[in-house]
Amino acid sequence: MTTITRRSLAGAVTLGVLAAPAVARAQTRRWRMVTSWPKRLPGPGMSAERVAERIATMSGGRVQITVHAAGEVVPAFEVLDAVGGGVAEMGHTAAFFWQGKMPASVFYTTVPFGLTPMEHVAWVEAGGGQALWDEMYAPFAAKPFMGGNTGVCMGGWFRREIKSLDDLKGLKIRSLGLGGEVYRRLGATPQTTPPGEILTSLQSGVLDGAEFVGPGTDIALGLYRVAPNYIGPGFNKPNGTGECIVSLKLWESLDAEMKAIVAHACAAEAGFALSEMERLNAEALAALIERHHVKLPSFPADVVAAGRRHAAEVLVELGGRDALSRRVHDSYVGFKARSAPWSRVSVKAMLDAREA
Repeated sequence: MTTITRRSLAGAVTLGVLAAPAVARAQTRRWRMVTSWPKRLPGPGMSAERVAERIATMSGGRVQITVHAAGEVVPAFEVLDAVGGGVAEMGHTAAFFWQGKMPASVFYTTVPFGLTPMEHVAWVEAGGGQALWDEMYAPFAAKPFMGGNTGVCMGGWFRREIKSLDDLKGLKIRSLGLGGEVYRRLGATPQTTPPGEILTSLQSGVLDGAEFVGPGTDIALGLYRVAPNYIGPGFNKPNGTGECIVSLKLWESLDAEMKAIVAHACAAEAGFALSEMERLNAEALAALIERHHVKLPSFPADVVAAGRRHAAEVLVELGGRDALSRRVHDSYVGFKARSAPWSRVSVKAMLDAREA
């Protein structure tokens, strides 16, 4: 018969306490997240950090994610390959960076004269967009999520004001996705400059202008120092969805609980980021005008009209690239047609009334 003494009981408890952290350490998974952003950049850079923090918290510390800025592990435009190739478990980036690999990926960041942020969320979450996104990324061994949003964007920063369509001729503009193609058809020369290199490219004269997102993020890059004309509206980028991608091999290995944790972490950040950017954009716009004396001219009517015409042409051409691009195009354009009447009589009418 075994006698339980105070000493043996204390020893058992001590062993249990010592063993528990060892078990926890053994169960901890350590993932890497590579991003397309400078470290802790307001907007997308912070979204990446918060997704990682949420996953760690909701998993009870079972998953710890190290977030890497662009260039620390891979360059800004190699995030998809890094995640699909097993270099990193996760990535935080923007879908339109992959236009060369997947033409229709641009629909998941923004489309010129396209869906607003809330319309875009509705299309992805409730209008069939997510299923098509998953299908498109599967051959690249990645599972995509909305993982942030910078909201409505501006048309761009320019050294001098754009007073007519002729003023765009020959200008070198940092602009990606379909917005870049629209600028090209307007006579400019679009450049695919990584975010962290925009300021130096403006300073050196490699760029004459640049679009990134909105005031809350742009102010951190200091673009106003070189290009004081902040021109709108951002017809080239009416939305700014950031994507979080997960290695498909990893995703398929996760149990239902961990999948739910990752999915909810991304969804929570997509909603929070959009709310936060509304605040940051308002505060940054005031600072740009009052402290940095930034000018806010509007694109002239001929630029907007020509841009709208070219955007329609670009979308038709993109939809004809391949069968999947056609399906994504038809889903997106169809959702826009169904949602526009409501947006017109709700948000637009309310804003018109408020301003009046």
